[in-house]
Amino acid sequence: MASLRKNRALHIDQEALSALALLKSGILAPVTQLMNEQQCAQVLETSMFDGSTFPFPFILSPRGRTNESVLLSTKKGEILDLVCDQEIRGEICIDEVFAIDPSKRLHQIYGTEDLSHPGVNATFKRLGKYAICGNYTIDVTSITSIRQTIKNAKEQVGAKHITAIFMAANPLHRAHERLIRQSLERTDLIVIFLLKPYNSSDLSYEIRDEVLQFFVKNYLPFNRVIVVPLENSYIFAGSNEVILDAIVAKNYGCDRLMIGQNHAGIGMYYDRNANKSVIDRMKGIDIEVSMSSEYVYCNMCKTLVSIQTCPHGHHHHISYHSESILELMKQGLLPPAVLVRKEISSLIVASLYPGRFKNLAKLYYDIMPINGLLEEHSERDFYEELMNLYQTTSLT
Repeated sequence: MASLRKNRALHIDQEALSALALLKSGILAPVTQLMNEQQCAQVLETSMFDGSTFPFPFILSPRGRTNESVLLSTKKGEILDLVCDQEIRGEICIDEVFAIDPSKRLHQIYGTEDLSHPGVNATFKRLGKYAICGNYTIDVTSITSIRQTIKNAKEQVGAKHITAIFMAANPLHRAHERLIRQSLERTDLIVIFLLKPYNSSDLSYEIRDEVLQFFVKNYLPFNRVIVVPLENSYIFAGSNEVILDAIVAKNYGCDRLMIGQNHAGIGMYYDRNANKSVIDRMKGIDIEVSMSSEYVYCNMCKTLVSIQTCPHGHHHHISYHSESILELMKQGLLPPAVLVRKEISSLIVASLYPGRFKNLAKLYYDIMPINGLLEEHSERDFYEELMNLYQTTSLT
């Protein structure tokens, strides 16, 4: 007979729920459980867990007076409900509760505890003073589904090598396209992990996914690139991001990881008269990590080039800064086609400015070439044709 006793609750947010699901499903292996105090000390001292690099202790330490009161009064073996957004999402059997230093925890993750850093500040606001460990249950259906999607794609093309690319695509631009195509040249299948953040994003996950799916479907070899979501929680922040990316990619079935040379998490440093990066610290993670060149548009070469092969100075180079490209779009301007494919610009700007024109049909037929038939046209069509007019050169 089921017990009528009601469990006490531990309140967590969606970000913690996502991280717990990754852990429970084995995506962070060799770490598969919340760490106890002794294991945390070991990881802090060695940056290793069970023979593999792991950058910081994996703990659950939710903030809040109610949570702190529950953690301080709980006993070993007590079962607590895991509650997120007023809904029970799982339960945990208490094994150990121990104190942590939030400032040190922030430094472990980000390399700094400076609260002016947006990520540090956001994590500080959700970080408690006590950590809990023990066996827990939680729904991992979404992760199981992603695993099956990757498995099906692998079987469909008979892939022997699978390359992972982690990408925000905010927005997708020509340098992203080059990175994907370059990776395709030496792999059978690419899995793009499209980052899905919890904080505000300039472009919604839905529009970024739509853009990537459009590009994959229309401009890449059939069935050789798939896009899957990755909930981008705090554990992927700071200089440890590449290490966590490698662990996640490996456990999702990839044997290669491609990153850009200007990746924020590479963490270059100088040791024993040689330039090294965080990649050189990775041990026990059986995955090949490759670093792509940085690409720019050269106004002398008149094309997209690697800075390592272009003979012209940086003053001839146009860099692909996502923030600046997105700023144009947010102002309602279509970026030049050398920065973003016109079909993609049109899709994004149309989504940012729905219903922008008072009389789109009249505007379209007044300034666009037509085939003589009355047709329905969307704002996206209008932007694409407008870009075609911008690129007309006979009078320029």
